[in-house]
Amino acid sequence: MRDVLYLEELEQAEALLKPPRIEVLRQLAEPASCTEVAQRLGQTQQRVYYHVKRLVDAGLATQVAERRVRGINEGVYQASARSYWLSPRLVGRIGGLRRARDELSLGRLLDLMEEVQEEVAALDPGAPELPSVAVSGEIRVRPEQRQAFLDDLRDTLQDLFTRYGGAEGDAFKLALACYPRPAPSPGKEEAPP
Repeated sequence: MRDVLYLEELEQAEALLKPPRIEVLRQLAEPASCTEVAQRLGQTQQRVYYHVKRLVDAGLATQVAERRVRGINEGVYQASARSYWLSPRLVGRIGGLRRARDELSLGRLLDLMEEVQEEVAALDPGAPELPSVAVSGEIRVRPEQRQAFLDDLRDTLQDLFTRYGGAEGDAFKLALACYPRPAPSPGKEEAPP
């Protein structure tokens, strides 16, 4: 079982994003038969088998064993991963059309986040060392200072790229996201930055 399975295919997302299938998949965190899952969920075996079949067809679960019960072969299934990441490309894309993205657009930000997710999902979690850093914070900029802030940010990053952009050494990707922070929902406290 993998730690993370990155979903890029629409068929996978459609197979996963149905509440009954999510519940079945949760039950398959450990190997189980359709009969066992059906008993736990209070469902019929046929209904659970239908959902398991769709999950297997989409690569979200696999048959890990088979046993003979009362003269019938019964499959034992397990989820393919502990967690699943859904590619942002699959969310909100209509007809596969993509509008032009410039550096300051929210669409470009979504594309960058998708790229980061794909690359992080492809890293080997069994590697002895995965040097990485994640930094998050909040900056407040008055409208008349926005251009100066963007210029400072660009200059700082350009300095880093110039200083460490040689051809030698380990390659690291630096991705920066800057976006307006949404207002907290009514009744929810804002988390500290």
